[in-house]
Amino acid sequence: MSSVSSSDESAIGDLIDQVEQSTIRLVTTAVTLTDADIRGPSVLPGWSRGQVLLHVARSADAYTWLLRSARRSTQLGSRPSTTAPPAAAATAVEVAGDLQVSLEQFAAEIGAMPADAWSQMVTALAGWPHPAWFTLRRCLRELETHHFDLRCGYRTQDWPTPYVAWALDDTLATMRAQGFPLGSAEATDLGRTWTITPGGPSVTAAGHELLGWLAGRSESPRTNAGTTLPNPPPWPQPPATLPELPGERCRGQ
Repeated sequence: MSSVSSSDESAIGDLIDQVEQSTIRLVTTAVTLTDADIRGPSVLPGWSRGQVLLHVARSADAYTWLLRSARRSTQLGSRPSTTAPPAAAATAVEVAGDLQVSLEQFAAEIGAMPADAWSQMVTALAGWPHPAWFTLRRCLRELETHHFDLRCGYRTQDWPTPYVAWALDDTLATMRAQGFPLGSAEATDLGRTWTITPGGPSVTAAGHELLGWLAGRSESPRTNAGTTLPNPPPWPQPPATLPELPGERCRGQ
């Protein structure tokens, strides 16, 4: 898209609110952790809680870099790395402070974005392009997923419904494009059903359970006796098509 309509601005504003609330939840958890806590294991094999939090901080730096590039309509110098740094020597206060500063800088860059800059195309580290506003979706996914990964009591059922609904839409659309051998998925609490591949097995569960399974964070949901579900591919993957805001989809129908 080349411009941002009033409906687009409303959708982007809603995404910004979701990122702000998710940020508050994660930072609130991070500041309660002790030095022993941050050295403890996370859900991610081989990663400590401190490494997870520092990874989120570096990801926020990368998202800030992308928005700044979009705002200036040019790619800046070397982009920040999102590789999880060693956290053995960092204290809990240092890790939480690092996270908070990076997320505050991202929030400041969001606030500096002119309306039309949200439609500027940027490129993810993996090489796939997307509109600048999709950085908000990526950050929300990072915050929600890695908050769960801390193993500090934040569960898949604590994921906000709007996030779960979008992430399922995005994930299952990509899997459909890749021919993932799942017939259909039904989210009972969302009143939604996705058709993936004709003839494949079907799965029915709460939306957060489906997303937890597809994201590799929990076991596959229960199915009818004798039904075996396929193993999901690595997650997340680039969207199958160029991301669109809800208003854009309506205008294109």
